[in-house]
Amino acid sequence: MTSDHARDGEQISPVGPLVPTGQIPPWLRTVTGNVGAVTDAVLNRGGDRTRWASMLGRDRRAAAVLVLVSGSWDAAADHPGGLPADAEILLTERAPTLRQHSGQVAFPGGAMDPGDDYPVGTALREANEETGLVAEGVHVVANLPSFPVPVSAFDVIPVLAHWQRPGDVQVMDTAETSRVARVNLRALLAPESRFQVQRNVLGARAYRGPAFMVDGLLVWGFTGGLIAAISEVSGWDVPWDKEDVRPLDEAIEAAGSPQTTGFSAVLPEAMHQAIGDPDRGESGHR
Repeated sequence: MTSDHARDGEQISPVGPLVPTGQIPPWLRTVTGNVGAVTDAVLNRGGDRTRWASMLGRDRRAAAVLVLVSGSWDAAADHPGGLPADAEILLTERAPTLRQHSGQVAFPGGAMDPGDDYPVGTALREANEETGLVAEGVHVVANLPSFPVPVSAFDVIPVLAHWQRPGDVQVMDTAETSRVARVNLRALLAPESRFQVQRNVLGARAYRGPAFMVDGLLVWGFTGGLIAAISEVSGWDVPWDKEDVRPLDEAIEAAGSPQTTGFSAVLPEAMHQAIGDPDRGESGHR
């Protein structure tokens, strides 16, 4: 197990599996045992510009998100990586009135508060505040390395957990969240649900990244990129058309979504969050 340095409070957060392998469902063991590969999948997709962005602004605020998946314990024989048919992931849709990332689909999470047992305590507290999630039955299995989100000046640690006894979740505060959903992972990762989105600014590409459309939710950006990386490392991927690239604004309109892109016309690509374009390699993707 390695450690990840948190900016606020100079805390040291363990990165990697937090429990013995035998306490982790078999279909989650590949990713929990190789969390660095998730980071590599992101950085390799983004190329050198992504790596530069990840090293800039080290005074970012510490934050955490809860990547909460449910599903049968045993691996399934009929899907890559053993992903069970009943596997779900918890997602929220942010309120359209928020100043940053308004209307976007996200994992529950937010900034570290004083007194939090960061990052796990932060992720669970935020999930409770946003969705009413009860921590009982939530089995935290690993922390992933932190990811920079320059647009909001956060350094985010994804906390991966298995929801052993899924319960009711709901919108707790409409000023922050407009929807809470348990999304079936097989449906989310199905080829017909996957494509890429691209945003051009001043005639140049400012962003390209993985996207998903399921149950009326358009998932892209940090959340979409992280889901794509976790799926890739876990071996859950089903072949999909990576050449299906859609303008981001058109995808948002087609979804009937209140999302804003969060892009400034003057920011260069390297300064945007960088999780995207599976095929660009070191030329700089996402």
